[in-house]
Amino acid sequence: MKIWTSEHVFDHPWEMVTTAAMQKYPNPMNPSVVGVDVLNRHVDSSGKLHSDRLLSTEWGMPSLVKSITFTNMVSVDERLVYKPHPQDHKKTVLTQEAIISVKGVSLSRYLEGMMANTISSNANKGRDAMEWVISKLNSELEDLKATTRGGIRTTIAAAAFVEE
Repeated sequence: MKIWTSEHVFDHPWEMVTTAAMQKYPNPMNPSVVGVDVLNRHVDSSGKLHSDRLLSTEWGMPSLVKSITFTNMVSVDERLVYKPHPQDHKKTVLTQEAIISVKGVSLSRYLEGMMANTISSNANKGRDAMEWVISKLNSELEDLKATTRGGIRTTIAAAAFVEE
């Protein structure tokens, strides 16, 4: 078993980051994620949201590795925690942890280390994907605001015309 951890600070408020996290896939930075299923989602008594999601991936592992590990012997349990930054409410802290297990082969420690390195390099892609989703959400919000303003002006103008 190999444990990998990381911490990252987003320059966005917690509400925006968590909204983006729920809409992270699909994205162009992580094309290996081909499906996401929500297994369980609940809010606990302290108001924390817990969401267990199963990500289906196609990693493109070398065929030698696939044949040695029989891929069903590989397990990655990843945990991401988003918290408001303790000193700056306009920022969010992401803590990531992955527990990697390869069972049934003599090269398990080597393969677990290799997978931890891959997860580490992919974490940057995941953060880039979050920024991409946040940018997309901000753009949609601006479009909605512009549309709403136009709709209000039209309604006011129509009401003014009817009254005259």
